[in-house]
Amino acid sequence: MQEVAKQYFSQELLAWYQRGNRDLPWRRNKDPYRIWVSEIMLQQTRVDTVIPYFERFMANFPSVQALAEAPEDEVLKCWEGLGYYSRARNLQAGAKMVMERYDGIIPDDKDSVAGLKGVGPYTTGAIMSIAFNRPEPAVDGNVMRVLSRYFCLEDDIAKPSTRSGIEKLAASLIPEGAAGDFNQALMELGALVCTPKSPSCLPCPVMEHCEARIAGREAELPIKTKAKPPRQEYRLAVIVEGAGEQAGKVLVRQRPDTGLLAQMWELPHLLLDGDRRSMFVESAPKEQGELAEAAIRMLETDAGLLIRPTGWFADADHIFSHIHWRMRVYAADMGALDSVLAAESAVPYRTGSMASEPAAAHEDMPVEVQSRYRWIARDEMDKLPFPNLFLKLLNEYWSRKSKGEKGVEWE
Repeated sequence: MQEVAKQYFSQELLAWYQRGNRDLPWRRNKDPYRIWVSEIMLQQTRVDTVIPYFERFMANFPSVQALAEAPEDEVLKCWEGLGYYSRARNLQAGAKMVMERYDGIIPDDKDSVAGLKGVGPYTTGAIMSIAFNRPEPAVDGNVMRVLSRYFCLEDDIAKPSTRSGIEKLAASLIPEGAAGDFNQALMELGALVCTPKSPSCLPCPVMEHCEARIAGREAELPIKTKAKPPRQEYRLAVIVEGAGEQAGKVLVRQRPDTGLLAQMWELPHLLLDGDRRSMFVESAPKEQGELAEAAIRMLETDAGLLIRPTGWFADADHIFSHIHWRMRVYAADMGALDSVLAAESAVPYRTGSMASEPAAAHEDMPVEVQSRYRWIARDEMDKLPFPNLFLKLLNEYWSRKSKGEKGVEWE
């Protein structure tokens, strides 16, 4: 009976896909480079979001060679907004490997493709099947959901052993000579019909033999243990307005070479703990003048700058796969620090060159600090890659600035 169901599944799914599928830019030819780029972008990201990024990326880096030779900052800037920036770095590293090992031609054997930086089993299967029509499975979340329902599989799809079993099952379903279309059909069915919630069983081309539908269990499957919620981190950021030669600019810094959001640019910020974390949670933003101490000390210690916090700007959230940033953002300038605030915060009160001549402050920084910090105007944002969170905050700042609006001043 299962062999009949398998044969039915493969034939009907392929016929459904070939009758009419979405016109997506990476489907217009079998170029392995375009397919590779699209599959990396589509990880953790919706198709409609990816399309404009894909088209822009291909316009900027139309070949493996163009990507391999591009400055990393340009690649990250082109990726800006898609998130998961290690994908972009790995993609470029993989392009460099293709140039060095294969003379710029993406290889057509599985082991070589799998050996490229950032290319896992799913991407390997997608490239091999779609670009080269090799009978390799490409199993992602959509595929695991579709097959779990169709065959009423009750194994936890979060377990590697389950994925391995589904990969073998998917491989056994691939029709001869149609690997690329079949794998794309599976993905399409999961994306458009057999969706995570409220699957549309009536228009499904394989509903007749779907065991979960027959048993009335389509909403229960697949089984997947819930991942741990991302840990919450409370952070304090500051938008520092320049003065003098730096008037009209704001201070940004570059993240370290490794780790989360490596080498991206951001607003200066720090992790809060202990009493400051409690203050963040329990007090209204505009009542938190005490948190100014943390912002002042951060930039004085890190960059040798003495800033004057002027008020609350915004609260913002950003969720990574494993961390949830809750960020409070204050506005500040380079004016002399208010003596009362200085006394309360135990920060030295300065009236000398660092407070009254902020334009020279950047040049007075140590060289290693200058390389991490930079004053930028609005039009210079196009040259530096920013994570989405800081991109939105900076755009909001410039928008308010153009309207003459400010943050909430201290009471």
